[in-house]
Amino acid sequence: MELIGSIVILVGAFFLFSAGLGLLRMPDAFTRIQAGTKASTLGNILVLVGLGFYHPDWALKLLVIAYFVILTNPMSSHAISRAAHSIRTPMATGTVVDALAERDSEAKQERIRR
Repeated sequence: MELIGSIVILVGAFFLFSAGLGLLRMPDAFTRIQAGTKASTLGNILVLVGLGFYHPDWALKLLVIAYFVILTNPMSSHAISRAAHSIRTPMATGTVVDALAERDSEAKQERIRR
């Protein structure tokens, strides 16, 4: 069981490392947020699962922690991304579609019509 726990923790550490690497390598704030959130969420969950193999009596506590990680990581990254978009943080030059700007302009046009 310890070997399985160690392997799962090692895979989780790899995803956490890739999240850090994504923060360094991505071209703009929005892709950095995405890379960091997705990989760190999976990495944290895998580390918690690995710890569950080491300490089976901690399973309920680890499950609660995993639930909060799954719940809060995407919501916090979404809030940070929306805040960055609202203050007009520049996007990478290769960005083709800004769906949020299109949605905001449609909402503005709707308000003008009223």
